[in-house]
Parts: sequence; structure tokens; C-alpha cells
Amino acid sequence: MKHIIILILTLLSYSSTYSQNEKPRVIITTDGEADDRASMVRFLLTSNEFDIEGIINSSSQFHWVGGEGWHAFHDVNWIKDYIDLYAKVYDNLILHDSNYPSPEYLLSKWKVGNINEIGEDYLRTDGAKLIASVLLDNTDKRPIWLQAWGGCNTISRALKIIQEDHPERMSEIAKKTRLFLIWEQDETYQNYIRPNWEHLKITTIISDQFDCMAYIWHKVLPDDIKSYFESKWMEENILTNHGALCDAYENNHGAFNAEGDTPAFLHNIPNGLRSTESPDFGGWGGRYTKVRNNVWMDLLPDSEITYPEGQRSIHNSWSKKMEHDTVSNKVTIRNKYFKPLWMWLEHVQNDFAARADWCVNDYNSANHHPIVNLKNTPLNITTKAGSKIKLDASKSFDPDNDDLHITWWNYKEANTYSGQEIIPKTQSSITKFILPKDAQSGDTFHMICEVTDSGSPSLTRYKRVIITISE
Repeated sequence: MKHIIILILTLLSYSSTYSQNEKPRVIITTDGEADDRASMVRFLLTSNEFDIEGIINSSSQFHWVGGEGWHAFHDVNWIKDYIDLYAKVYDNLILHDSNYPSPEYLLSKWKVGNINEIGEDYLRTDGAKLIASVLLDNTDKRPIWLQAWGGCNTISRALKIIQEDHPERMSEIAKKTRLFLIWEQDETYQNYIRPNWEHLKITTIISDQFDCMAYIWHKVLPDDIKSYFESKWMEENILTNHGALCDAYENNHGAFNAEGDTPAFLHNIPNGLRSTESPDFGGWGGRYTKVRNNVWMDLLPDSEITYPEGQRSIHNSWSKKMEHDTVSNKVTIRNKYFKPLWMWLEHVQNDFAARADWCVNDYNSANHHPIVNLKNTPLNITTKAGSKIKLDASKSFDPDNDDLHITWWNYKEANTYSGQEIIPKTQSSITKFILPKDAQSGDTFHMICEVTDSGSPSLTRYKRVIITISE
């Protein structure tokens, strides 16, 4: 009885802490390619982390109704089929987190968008109307993340509806709209969204570094990361004996095939990295730099490459240009280019493996994320250069009573401080250091508290503390 009481108190504490992390609102649009379908398995297993406002079929320059051969469009009912598979493991998933949405709820959010041509954004489809209605609803002030796993055309049609019917609300809508585009897989961003909405400063990420989780992963990932995508790991942790949804996961002879769209929602997971606050913070979905207005792209891989003037897609992808590099200096450039994403992939894959376990195991037979709690440590600190700093994560705990390994480290690439002094890594719940004396007013330091448990698979959560230098 005492053990049961302790477990209940731990779960209540876990739920209370979890509820403090605001869920992001997300809408996904997908062209149904094989990698989209693989991403959908992971997305559904991660659906407890989001408020899902829409799951919408769309087309792309690669797949559309009427396309032939590789360009053929996967029947729209694949989304319903995957939700039906989710339904078969749902009762087990909610043993691990009651925040998982019901299959009935997910089906109510499934709509068909603009699918009949490449970049068709003329029809007022059910999918476009759903997006528009969510954006126009002013009862919820939270931002809405629109993810284009395929083309932008259904999102474009939704924004057209708003411009046509409610032009006076465009500025208001823009303030709460966020776009995460896996390339621009048709021309509708350039033809409509850019000239009509970009000046309103919609936060827009146009990603190319996603490609290290797509079909070229085996060519571009570092060897120690690659092992988490090879057949031995995938078969043991995802593909075998993990329930109906994981049984449908499309693979390449047991190895990872592709999930090119997954970074779009990895960016939204409230894991403590605060990546949704600004694309240059960096997190599971990569790190980006502002190129114009409020549009963010990957950091330039070298000085010989410039940002494209128009559509950014496969024809001018930096990833594709570096895919076959074998010369050591070029491989080094490529590794640096993809590092903002691959640096997290061990944790990302272990997260996937734990969720696969949740499909079939009871609570006591699975692992759950540690809870990172800071003591007398605000998430934002303003102080002077040369100040002594103490950061304390000693209140962190694990819902499974696993041992915790806590590391504090400075995410140098996210800093705006450009000096040479280094803040040392500390493998302890408490870190103490002195800020560089040459730091200038406005300089920032991003300190990451990384907490990993001793469970199997080991799981990691974070807190990011941002230190800003005052005058």
C-alpha cells in the first residue's frame, strides 16, 4: 500500500509539473509520401504534447491527384487508416499520459485540402476552410503552428479566404500564425503568401536541414548517430512487438527509411528547450537564422553559397548539393550544416522508442521522461558582465525513481556573445561560473540544463536559462 501511495503522489506531481508546460497548437498538411506516413506514426505517438487543430491532406510538386508513377497521390484515407491503428493502442497510451487525444477527436480534425494539382489554391476545400476557421477564432490567443509537410497550397488557400472575407483582420491573424515549411514544395508561398502576408511578419521557418532525417540520412549523419537509425536499433525498439501503429511504420529492410517532415513537429515539443520562442534558439527541429522580414532559414554552410531569391526546394537545396561530398573538408562543412538537428537525434530516437513501448507496456514496465525543476533559478536572468552565476536543478526528479544524470552546458552557437571566453560544462545539478568580463550590453548566453534518466531507453528533458548582459 505504501508503494502505491508513493506512486500516486509521484504521478500527481508529474501531471502537475507537465501541465505547467503550455501545449502548442498545431495543424499539419501532408502530401502522403512514404516519409510523411512514417512521420505520422511518430506524430500520433507524440500527440499528447500538442493541441492538434487539424490533420489535412494536401498536394505538392512531388505528389498530386493525377500524378503518375512516383508522383502518384496516396489515397487520402491513409490518414484515417493511421488514426484507426492509433485507436488500437490508444487505451495503452493513456496509461502513460492521459493527455493523448481520443481517436474520435483526431478523426474530427481530419479534412481533405487542396490536392488536385501542383500548387492548386483556388478551391475552398474543407481543409482550407478548417485552417481559416482556426485562425479566425479569437477565443484562444495562443499561436498556431501550420506545418507544411508537402506543398503550401492548402495553407495558401486558407490565407486567401481570410484576405477575401476578412481583410481587416490580416494583421491580427499574422501575429498568431507560425509557419514551418519542409522546403517550399510548390510555388504558392512565392506566388501568394510572400507578396500578401510576409510583410506582416509571420514567423516562417523554411527548412533544408530536415533532410538529414529524410532519405539521405545514411550518407550524412555521423556514425555514432547513424546507429540509432540502422536496422538493429529500429527492429528492437520500434518495428517488432510494439503494436499495430508501429507495425505500419514504413522502413527500408528494417532500417530507417525517411521522416523528412518530423522536424516540423519536433520543433513544437515542449521539452524545455524553448525553441518556439525564436528559431535561432535551436532545438529538436534545428536552428535557423533570419534572412528577411520574419523568415528564417538554415545557416549558410559556407561563404560561396547565398540564399535563394525565390522558391526554396529540391532544385536549390544545399543539402542536395552536399549529399555526395566525400572530401574531408566538405564533409566537415556538411556535418556542421546539419549539426543543429543531428546533435539531438540520440535523444529524439530514444523518445520515439519509449513511446513505442507505451503502445504495449503497462506504466511500471516502461520509461517516462524526467522532470526538470530549477531551484532559485529563473529562466531569464539579466545581470552585468563579470557577474558570478549559480544555476541549480537539484529539485529535478524522475517519475520512475530512476537515477538522473544532470549536465549544464553553454549552447555557444545560440549565444549572441562573440568573445573567446568559454563557460565550462558541469556534470552536476548545480553549476557556478563567472560571466566573461568582455561581454557587451545585450549579449546573451544560453545555458542548457540537460537531464537524462537511467531508464531504458534513457530519456532526456531540458531547461534553457538565458542570461542577458545589462549596461
